[in-house]
Amino acid sequence: MTNYLLLALKGCAMGMADVIPGVSGGTIAFISGIYTELIESIKKLGGPSLRLLATLRLREFWREINGNFLAAVFAGLLVAVFSLARAMTYLLEHHPIEIWAFFFGLIVASALLVARDVTRWNAASVVSLLCGIAVAWWITVASPSQTPETWWFILLSGAIAICAMILPGISGAFILLLMGKYQFILNAVSSFDIGILA
Repeated sequence: MTNYLLLALKGCAMGMADVIPGVSGGTIAFISGIYTELIESIKKLGGPSLRLLATLRLREFWREINGNFLAAVFAGLLVAVFSLARAMTYLLEHHPIEIWAFFFGLIVASALLVARDVTRWNAASVVSLLCGIAVAWWITVASPSQTPETWWFILLSGAIAICAMILPGISGAFILLLMGKYQFILNAVSSFDIGILA
């Protein structure tokens, strides 16, 4: 039980990060040590597990996808997103320096952890590092765009943002900001607008 509570708290930290442009839930997952298991569990939501679900072998399906782990993490994530969206908006508005400093520290810590896993530097890894720096710099200087509020664009924005949210170092919220949908989605979360959230 304690283990699931800890997983839910880690999910909660991911959810908090996902609300903030510039901070990645994947970064928090990486720092907290659940990133690999999270990716492996999500990968299992495919052909074999869906066949188990289609034939109503629910217990086997749940075991196959590591359901207890995913449920604990995503419960914490959803609680954080829905309960802290307004709080994060308030803190960014009234205490921006402290909040950005805290999340900057998280980003630096995750970068150091990732760097520790690079055991040998060669030309390919240096080129990859430089490409990553270039993409990160471009994302930070790109200006938010004006985009439509039609259902297909909201769906597209959500799909791109959720892919970014699971990658360490890439902020799904910032992608939403660039696509002109950050405030729109944050308002939908705050007001629990089921149509937009769905």
